[in-house]
Amino acid sequence: ATPKLAVEAIQNGAVDYLSKPFAPEELLHAIERCHERYLLIQENTDLRARTADVYEVDQIVGDCPKVDEMRQLIRTVGPTDATVLILGESGTGKELIAGSLHMLSKRRNKNYIRINCAAIPESLLESELFGHEKGAFTGAYQTSEGKFDLANAGTLFLDEIGEMPLDMQVKILRALQERRFYRVGGQKEVSVDIRVISATNRELKQSIEDGAFREDLYFRLAVVKISVH
Repeated sequence: ATPKLAVEAIQNGAVDYLSKPFAPEELLHAIERCHERYLLIQENTDLRARTADVYEVDQIVGDCPKVDEMRQLIRTVGPTDATVLILGESGTGKELIAGSLHMLSKRRNKNYIRINCAAIPESLLESELFGHEKGAFTGAYQTSEGKFDLANAGTLFLDEIGEMPLDMQVKILRALQERRFYRVGGQKEVSVDIRVISATNRELKQSIEDGAFREDLYFRLAVVKISVH
């Protein structure tokens, strides 16, 4: 239980260490911290593996003038940093279009991070997107990066953006406008350089009229619109 041995252990790859004698609770907390780190490593490995997915515009099937126009629009917009909103029913290939836009961009060799906004419980969505600081809530044993962090220098695809709660829409709008955000429980702003592509099967203009979607966020997301039918 000497500082020298502790430093040597960390330098040799240990995640944590315990000084004897220790209480059983200390051991349990140390195991939990190791487990969280393992899960983060696994998640990052999985996310990086996904960036190896190959998306090509020519994978978009269809032989009609409208599909040709859409493919040409993707080729035109892809190399830019324009924010794109993809509209269309489920199963129409919105994710393929988003991936193609990323692969055509100067960010193609950086992370392509995807999140389905409808699949994450509302209570966890902010942490999933922006990450959290150690101690921000029960079980937050260490700082965790969110999808905005992971997409830095690359592309963030917000699928099913129409399902996002109104309070989160405000935070997303600020992050898009300023390219800065706070992690949950954080006091320091985090800056990122990302391109945002979003998609929805909802009619967002109707959602705006119904008060379920912010008009200012819609215009921020829909710099370029691609409709899939």
